[in-house]
Amino acid sequence: MTQFINTRDSLITEAIDGTLRTGGGRLARLDGYPHIKVVLRTDWDKSKVALVSGGGSGHEPAHAGFVGQGMLTAAVCGDVFASPSVDAVLAAILAVTGKGGCLLIVKNYTGDRLNFGLAAERARAFGLKVSMVIVDDDIALPHTPQARGVAGTLFVHKIAGALADQGADLDTVTRAAEKVIAGVCSIGMSLDTCTVPGSPKQDRIPAGKAELGLGIHGEPGIEQVDFTNAADAMAMVVDRLAPSMGPGPHAALLNNLGGATPLEMAVLGEELLRSRIGHQIRWLIGPAPLMTSLDMQGFSVSLLPVGASEEALLQVPVTPWAWPGCRAVDEVEIQPLPDGLTPIQPIPSENPEMARFISDCCQVMIESEAALNELDAHTGDGDTGSTLATAARALMQARDRLPLADLTQLYRAIGLELSQTMGGSSGVLLAIFFAAAGDGSANGLDAIGALRAGLDRIQQVGGAAPGDRTMIDALMPALDALGEGVDKAAAAARAGAEKTATMRTAKAGRASYISAEQLAGHNDPGAEAVARLFEFIARKAQAA
Repeated sequence: MTQFINTRDSLITEAIDGTLRTGGGRLARLDGYPHIKVVLRTDWDKSKVALVSGGGSGHEPAHAGFVGQGMLTAAVCGDVFASPSVDAVLAAILAVTGKGGCLLIVKNYTGDRLNFGLAAERARAFGLKVSMVIVDDDIALPHTPQARGVAGTLFVHKIAGALADQGADLDTVTRAAEKVIAGVCSIGMSLDTCTVPGSPKQDRIPAGKAELGLGIHGEPGIEQVDFTNAADAMAMVVDRLAPSMGPGPHAALLNNLGGATPLEMAVLGEELLRSRIGHQIRWLIGPAPLMTSLDMQGFSVSLLPVGASEEALLQVPVTPWAWPGCRAVDEVEIQPLPDGLTPIQPIPSENPEMARFISDCCQVMIESEAALNELDAHTGDGDTGSTLATAARALMQARDRLPLADLTQLYRAIGLELSQTMGGSSGVLLAIFFAAAGDGSANGLDAIGALRAGLDRIQQVGGAAPGDRTMIDALMPALDALGEGVDKAAAAARAGAEKTATMRTAKAGRASYISAEQLAGHNDPGAEAVARLFEFIARKAQAA
């Protein structure tokens, strides 16, 4: 996989310098590149307890992103997924430790335990007060004697960091860290593996599966599970976490493992809070990339039982840019629409034949979702099918409240429904189309004339014309031929849709930004949708 790096050997040092240049000051690095990679505070008061953590790189923003007032004093960075050396850890300890002493916060991996542990022994030989805690929050393997340290480590950074900043002594800070470690639990899930720079990407997770209980170094999860949607994924994670929770309120940390989009993480946040443990979550950190695994498309959840003291310490403001804050969980507030926007509900009326016709037409769009999305992927953003299918499903649900026996009001009601449920420019245009058709019908036009009025209106508003490679290229010839029968209209719509594949320039929509080479050979998805709809109507008429 191609990545925005220069060389694998220079990746970490260049990334650290880039972080320091853009981090807003008060941070520096020790000399000794590339073997010693230590980020530390420049505003540090050595009379206080220093907090040093670190480990392999590839988990950004951890660990350097959490160096600053209220959290870490220094972060020791290794190469990708590799523990830093003893000398690097010792350099960090010597650079920041004064009479207050130093607490090492170490994730439970053999390399980290050994290198940080030996560095602590050597620092003590210099007469420094150094204590060390081992974070083992991963509950994916409940029977292993050496549980891994994962994103729950950040709770330790925050609570111990707040106490150290307030002037607590080393014993107090250490006990607080140990209390957090005893209470925190974490587990992760991913749909894909990470990409280690300079190495081929593993392909061990098949489509339709997710890995549950995976580590942050690309290790396989404890099992591969069926993936259906975000709700089921979060439910599986919650089921694993629930037995490790105690009673009472908890803080949750929702961590993006690197490759999930903000949209996905927002959905996962909602699913976590409305899960069976949601009522116990009082505070939420994230969703945010906090302790990642390069570009892994996954997430992890960490839970910590909190009392009044922990709540206060989690909310103390800090300077590190990567900490998103700890926010109270609130209910969704819903306010009424402003005057004038509350939709006027049509008066429903019955017409079984029209009801069936609308349902059948909607089903055509639903069944065409994947095919239209694939067409749109060549010329747009790949969502035409989903947009039309979403509107079709909404229209089917609204069928019983439509004025099915009054064609004029039906056009207008469909336009109103589409304006509320269908996104993008296509939704607006189709809403205008049906609203204008309703106006035309009210002015005495027959069905074909009303639909022509709708077409005229969307040409005026949208600015598209025949030959611009839009749905108009299929809709206009279909309406022109409709007076001769629906079979003629269907044939004209199909011919118009196929012609768009020969048009090498689009003059409207997202396709207008696409090169001629990408457009060639692919029907416009809007025109294809029109053709499929008229072809269905023709088949239905022939079968009647």
